[in-house]
Amino acid sequence: MPLLERLGVEVPVVQAGMGGGLSRHELAAAVSESGGLGTIAVNGAAAIRRELAAGRAATHRPLAVNVLLPFARRDWFSAAAEADAVITFWGRPRRRTPGVWLHQCGSVAEARAAHAAGADGLIVQGVEAGGHVRGVTPALDLLERVRHELPADYPLLLAGGIADQGDVRRALGAGACAAVAGTRFLMSEESRAHPEYRRRLLEAQDTVVTELFGAAWPGTHRVVPNAATARWLDGDRRGPRANRLLNHLLAPGARYMPDALQARLIQAQRPGSRLLTPAPATDDGPETLLDAGPLYAGETVARITDVRPAADLVRALTP
Repeated sequence: MPLLERLGVEVPVVQAGMGGGLSRHELAAAVSESGGLGTIAVNGAAAIRRELAAGRAATHRPLAVNVLLPFARRDWFSAAAEADAVITFWGRPRRRTPGVWLHQCGSVAEARAAHAAGADGLIVQGVEAGGHVRGVTPALDLLERVRHELPADYPLLLAGGIADQGDVRRALGAGACAAVAGTRFLMSEESRAHPEYRRRLLEAQDTVVTELFGAAWPGTHRVVPNAATARWLDGDRRGPRANRLLNHLLAPGARYMPDALQARLIQAQRPGSRLLTPAPATDDGPETLLDAGPLYAGETVARITDVRPAADLVRALTP
């Protein structure tokens, strides 16, 4: 049975799991109610259960939960298992839940590993994607390479560079069963991005890929420039070596860091801080993150000129 049919998803449009509380039940439910697949992305078992319950109250359609492996604890998976699909990212692919499991990959090697581990499908992420960027290859090129390596009927979804109906058509034409859009849904009325965050994205024309915002999570992130990037990325766009070293030193204990300590780090974050966390600027978080945190966005931000209801976006993306 094809993956979308198995899940009960009507149109080949998936809302990316934008972590740190950017995509909660409001956005996920609106996307799913419109026929796509909405994704909740929050940290902690209690938050996952709370957001999933709120999503279930808003729609009877399928919902996905995104789990970031560097931070996930065992109880996160038991909570996420209540969703219709669990999406994992940024770590060794391994089945942790009994239902539909998708793993997001940025390389052919990672795709092979996830397929061998029993994933029901893969999200192939191209370098164009915003936020936490695993991919280093253009999305359609990587899709072609992964398709060549795996069985012809194996479900592949494409992330990176998806902003309009034409992008979705190209993804489907290249062999994807669905397209995954992040920045386009970040710029929806239901996303929990801070209003000023969205306003800055409307004005943005360029993005930068950097390792600057990697405290406890070393890796590359595509963001719109702000005061923090202006302060630190004068020479090396990856970020100063000392900052990156601190990020790596904190990484082993990321999932065990007490919530109170994480909150203090985020509250103390300023553009000149050596430790800059991956926490985004949400509508209920510290406003200081607008200039001291990552303004995640994909390359498509240059093509997005409005903020619209998620339902309108699903219709506009559907081929």
